[in-house]
Amino acid sequence: MYNYLAIDIGAGSGRIIHGSFDGSVLALDATFRFTNNMLSGKGHCRWDVEALFNEILKGLKISAKQISVTPASIGIDTWGCDYVLLDENDNIACPVSAYRDSRTDGLMEKFFDLLPKSEIYAKTGIQFLQFNTLYQLRAAQQNGDFDTAKRFLMIPDYLNYRLTGIKSNEYSNATTTQVLNSKSNDWDEDLLDILKIDKSIFEKPLLPGTVLGPLLDSIQDETALSDIPVILPATHDTGSAVAAVPATGKDWAYISSGTWSLMGIETEKAVCADLALDYNFTNEGGVAGTFRLLKNIMGLWIVRGLKNSFKKDYSYEDLENMAREAEPFVTFIDANDTSFLNPECMKTAIDRYCLATGQKTPQSDGAYVRCALEGLGFLYKETLEQLRDVQDQEINKIHVIGGGCQDKLLCQITADATGLPVFAGPCEGTAIGNLVVQAIALGHIKDLTEARKVVANSFEIKIFTANNKADWDNAWHAFQKIRGQK
Repeated sequence: MYNYLAIDIGAGSGRIIHGSFDGSVLALDATFRFTNNMLSGKGHCRWDVEALFNEILKGLKISAKQISVTPASIGIDTWGCDYVLLDENDNIACPVSAYRDSRTDGLMEKFFDLLPKSEIYAKTGIQFLQFNTLYQLRAAQQNGDFDTAKRFLMIPDYLNYRLTGIKSNEYSNATTTQVLNSKSNDWDEDLLDILKIDKSIFEKPLLPGTVLGPLLDSIQDETALSDIPVILPATHDTGSAVAAVPATGKDWAYISSGTWSLMGIETEKAVCADLALDYNFTNEGGVAGTFRLLKNIMGLWIVRGLKNSFKKDYSYEDLENMAREAEPFVTFIDANDTSFLNPECMKTAIDRYCLATGQKTPQSDGAYVRCALEGLGFLYKETLEQLRDVQDQEINKIHVIGGGCQDKLLCQITADATGLPVFAGPCEGTAIGNLVVQAIALGHIKDLTEARKVVANSFEIKIFTANNKADWDNAWHAFQKIRGQK
């Protein structure tokens, strides 16, 4: 029996998952869970990475006691784009900004005056989002953050450094920055020149599956763990999640469903064609030399925001049931509208969107959730059509992984909107992908193909078939009309 620990951290919560593998079946046990919230104050959104690391230490101590065996390895994955700057003494040089911070407002468009949008895309293959690290670095440079910075580490890189003492940049997360060249797989010097940032503060990106090094002696003493290796999975959570898709063949798309919905296909090389640029697709680096041609969709962030906006403290199960009972296709929202990125009140943001598009506001809490889920469905339908335009690849089914696969109504909406069967599960896709890459690195699983067979053999997958096609086609036209009014 092989044992591993996956430290899986999202923008709202984190968990340590113990994975045990008997050569055929992977079993999971969540040994520790903790919250991870953005800090808001003085007009900024930031991360408390020290508190985050302390939670990891606490979780490792608890995990070591609970599993009573020495794990073969540890791996960390987190969200993308955000980073830590260290000074010459390896102290944090400036506050760690969160991607939803307003400091990048308008900077992306101004950057195009320095280098055309088409040239940036040809270099990086990364979609244009105002919170991409490229524009965060521009804001940081203007703010003087680089005056004392000597090392650039992304969030999982920093946490790995604190565990091992080794400074590194991992490839899959580095691709999210829009600063990595998709052909050389190294930091693009033209972009760094424009930013006026010395390349020496970056490390040559290491591929998923790299054995980084053992835990520091001080970490071993504090956690009661031995000198076990820290292995780099795809440290970007979507990269780990896609590695866990229990699929065979190539005729599938995926939706990594959580705070964000990341929808796309797996490719063998970056797709940087003009049409991919027009549709704003991204090419993020994956496991085993793959790329993830995908699009960011706002995801269940809107539902989470609504939950916090309502006067009553509903459970997520309550929200799903209320939405199921609400009348369909009454209110139409574009879930990717920037007004939903980080509003003070999500319910108010939807009300304002309705006012701007000449619609009545939803008349019940369930109706608000219903319009949010249907808004995701419309974007899934659109993204599927665009994927088929961009890449000559059959797509006959959709795999939904991550926490959103537990929302049965959303899975059914996804099937109905796209007209394709939806295979929902596993829920802990990101942690599973983290674990199987560790197993591959240690030779316990042969390769990614075998890993996906292990996932399919280990976890329940629920299937949702499409219906209501005519209703969705009619609603699609109404959605397009409403969106054109915004």
